[in-house]
Amino acid sequence: MKGFLPVCPADMIARGWDEVDFVYVIGDAYVDHSSFGPAIISRVLEAHGYKVAIISQPDWTDAESVAVFGRPKLGFLVSAGNMDSMVNHYTVNKKHRSQDAYTPGGKTGRRPDYATVVYCNMIKKRFKGVPVVIGGIEASLRRLGHYDYWSDKMKRSVLLDSGADLLIYGMGELAIVEIADALASGIDISDLTFVRGTVYKTRDISSVNDGITLPDYDTISSDRAEYARSFYIQYINTDFVTAKPLIEQYGLNRYVVQNPPQRPLTTEEFDDVYELPYMNSYHPSYDAEGGVPAISEIKFSLTSNRGCFGGCSFCALTFHQGRIVQVRSHESLVREAEAMTEAPDFKGYIHDVGGPTANFRGPACSKQLTKGVCPNKQCLFPEVCKNVHADHKDYLELLRKLRKIPKVKKVFVRSGLRFDYILADPNGEAFLHELCKYHVSGQLRVAPEHVSTNVLSLMGKPKTEVYGSFLKMYERVNKSLGMEQFAVPYLMSSHPGSTLEDAIALAEAVRDLGYMPEQVQDFYPTPSTISTVMYYTGLDPRTMEKVYIPKTPHEKAMQRALIQYRKPENYELVKEALIKCHREDLIGFDHSKCLIPPRKMAERPAYQGKPGYDKAHDGKWKLSGSRPGTGRKPAAPARKKK
Repeated sequence: MKGFLPVCPADMIARGWDEVDFVYVIGDAYVDHSSFGPAIISRVLEAHGYKVAIISQPDWTDAESVAVFGRPKLGFLVSAGNMDSMVNHYTVNKKHRSQDAYTPGGKTGRRPDYATVVYCNMIKKRFKGVPVVIGGIEASLRRLGHYDYWSDKMKRSVLLDSGADLLIYGMGELAIVEIADALASGIDISDLTFVRGTVYKTRDISSVNDGITLPDYDTISSDRAEYARSFYIQYINTDFVTAKPLIEQYGLNRYVVQNPPQRPLTTEEFDDVYELPYMNSYHPSYDAEGGVPAISEIKFSLTSNRGCFGGCSFCALTFHQGRIVQVRSHESLVREAEAMTEAPDFKGYIHDVGGPTANFRGPACSKQLTKGVCPNKQCLFPEVCKNVHADHKDYLELLRKLRKIPKVKKVFVRSGLRFDYILADPNGEAFLHELCKYHVSGQLRVAPEHVSTNVLSLMGKPKTEVYGSFLKMYERVNKSLGMEQFAVPYLMSSHPGSTLEDAIALAEAVRDLGYMPEQVQDFYPTPSTISTVMYYTGLDPRTMEKVYIPKTPHEKAMQRALIQYRKPENYELVKEALIKCHREDLIGFDHSKCLIPPRKMAERPAYQGKPGYDKAHDGKWKLSGSRPGTGRKPAAPARKKK
């Protein structure tokens, strides 16, 4: 039956159902699009014959709000949504965000903090003994003991705090069907200890074969070095071929056991998942509130891959999707694009063709599918491994097919591109030539992140010289095309290891590029990344060496201000940082060398809240007529002759 899944009893009755197999409680608005995890899981279950109903953003102050469909036949599924609920709610400064893109009308306050825990406790309170399975990014990255930035302390596995019976981590299409089939056959949820890609709790670990016992929760809570060691064991056990079961003890005889990950999807399975009968929109009940903002960027985008072998330390992809890249076929993507062109609001533009990294179209090397990824080595860091098969032919052929589709005017690539992977391809310049000619619109966004060798090493990113080589290639290609296009770098401030001196070096690089970033990402310690472990422990879990951590709000503000040193409101912070680091040579009127002009702090007028405005001689705030960063004041108007 084509249409949205039931969101109320009337919808269930309209389908002729007396009950549902699963009730899916989600923290996002109900958007039936393949970019939303709950949509995928619910459609996969439907394809296997299960009846699924959706409860979106229930009132967490009222347990009855999860009882809309009564007691489900097989169990409840719970997901906080497409983001961790705490990341969704708070900025890196722990201030409430002003908008929630996954809620109707962009309104905030529709989901609780730690939503997975809250929803599960509501269900357990209302329905005794009902099986509850949790999944999604929040559950996946909090599956074992973890550091929680917002409370600034270690938290237990979310499986324990939520009271759920089973946790699915990573991409859950295979696991959810196995669990559903087992429950439908009469197997008790407590006996589902064999499903790959899941975490379960037990008081008896005698049946765990070849498992690795991690430091217990009390130990990692009291000893940060032990937590760093524990996390790295988890990190190198994320591959479906080589990973072992992991055991984490809580108290005297309570354990949380993580089974090895599920295998990657084949191309055929990947195609099947993305060609299920999605409505490709939000539920029409949200129209009155203006719809769901998150749909705007992804409605006319194509997911061509998942997984990433980039290995950035601040990214959770290794922990969630894994390092083995899975891809969809050209035929499947063309079919989706053709269907997209029939939408009434399609304007001729495909906004993106990609995934975590757009230009990855297969595993890094041929051995990964049989022998797994190298547990103690990265594919691209510190240099591109000699076994990596860097080739863009397949991606180029896909893009060519898409731009030939009738009604398609332009196909953009907006997902991240690994520039070191482009350089490693013997035909990388030819790929970049075609990309710039057909798939870039003025700006290409890339992510060098920093320039400091030490910081880049801790980030797991290539050396700054590699980015420099890419910029030369990019400039050369655009010149040959007669096009004026720019590389817009993503930069990150206050990453573990970044000192004020490193931040000044980054500011100098920004000066030399002649580019002023409009946005700068402060490092955000989200659950289960190597960088977050560094932030909390002061140690690199890969080497156990000490790492400098910029933690005070004032130092973080200085590091951020340095990257945007031209902004008038950042003057005081930039000057303070330069003086503190004895870099007064960067204070002067030569804008080719200096960051800011000399000016006594006491003489600086109060900033009026609008970047790019200066106070003129008449006391009024006017738009600066000077070149940004020159330090020259707007010329005073000529005096009238008497």
